[in-house]
Amino acid sequence: MKIVPTPLEGCVVVEPDVFGDSRGFFMETYRKPRYAEVGLDLEFVQDNYSRSRQGTLRGLHYQLSQPQGKLVQVVQGSVYDVAVDLRKWSPTFGQWFAAELTEDNHRQLYMPPGFAHGFYVQSETADFFYKCTEIYNPVDERVLLWDDSDLKIDWPLQRAPILSEKDRGGTSFSQADIYESPF
Repeated sequence: MKIVPTPLEGCVVVEPDVFGDSRGFFMETYRKPRYAEVGLDLEFVQDNYSRSRQGTLRGLHYQLSQPQGKLVQVVQGSVYDVAVDLRKWSPTFGQWFAAELTEDNHRQLYMPPGFAHGFYVQSETADFFYKCTEIYNPVDERVLLWDDSDLKIDWPLQRAPILSEKDRGGTSFSQADIYESPF
């Protein structure tokens, strides 16, 4: 397994070992001791799985009082995955990072608590799996505008994205609730 740092403090790309032959492939998607050895000593409490069609943009989501660290990956398809640092004390506050996660590259993206997260589906469909360090609480959820002019996220859109009502009504970065102090 290889850990690739990103420009955002605490956010990393994980490249798992993949063993393939003529039958297909095998990989471990998570083993606590192995992740702890590389500095990701985490306690995950919830797994989520979604399927989305091409052109869907989900996000940018975060929870305010119960921030979630997330380890995300694509099981089928391809997405452009984005993390935004909302930790005011962080040297990378207000910056974003994106990675293409696909069923072929097997990459995972880990973002610690204090990040907003979203993704855009590039393939016909995408099955998206992720582990969370906190239980989802809908009352605590916040949505950052995916196309906020202050963030200038370079989404690889081929047309107007398909958005939920919740995501259309997101808050601008300048008006968003952010994390004022470390957890």
